[in-house]
Amino acid sequence: MSIEPVSLTASLSAILPASTPALDAFAPLAPVQHPAPGFGDMIARCVGSVNDELVKVDNEVRQVAAGAGPSLHEVMIHLEEARLSFQLLAQVRNRLLDAYQEVMRMQV
Repeated sequence: MSIEPVSLTASLSAILPASTPALDAFAPLAPVQHPAPGFGDMIARCVGSVNDELVKVDNEVRQVAAGAGPSLHEVMIHLEEARLSFQLLAQVRNRLLDAYQEVMRMQV
């Protein structure tokens, strides 16, 4: 003896008339469409990338201070790259803030 799966929609259609609001509630939903990534997502990814780079360099500096890890020359190169990335991010932030303030000063 086996038990066959029962469809809820088929069971309700046997009980209720064909077009009832209760039966329409079980209709399959439209596929979910994800919105395209926006400007905020791009900025968040950039900030996360710069933060990851700073954390990585901090760990390398700690390893060098402990006498292990990569060479001092490589760590200095990574430190400079992280510094430049942070300065670029700060400049982008300053430009965005200036643009926002300029838009807010515009008279409508």
